[in-house]
Amino acid sequence: MIQEIKTKLDPRLARIEGQVKGIRNMVQEDRYCVDILLQLSAVISALKKVEDMVMENHLNTCVADAMRSNDGDEQKQKVGELMDVIAKFRRQ
Repeated sequence: MIQEIKTKLDPRLARIEGQVKGIRNMVQEDRYCVDILLQLSAVISALKKVEDMVMENHLNTCVADAMRSNDGDEQKQKVGELMDVIAKFRRQ
């Protein structure tokens, strides 16, 4: 993974971790369900942004390297992996 992406992801993931801990506390404190749902939505949105960043990194590194190589098997493998991931995203 590109160091710049790692550097950007770490604070995002730390913030998400804090949000999840906050949600756990909200549940333990019997907070209003709608408030919990709103916080869950915020965490899901934040995770989707992280997901986008990791996908972009993967495309710019692993997939791009495979496409530049002369290794047809590696190219097929990366395309297959990518298609599997995209199929999982579409089911969400």
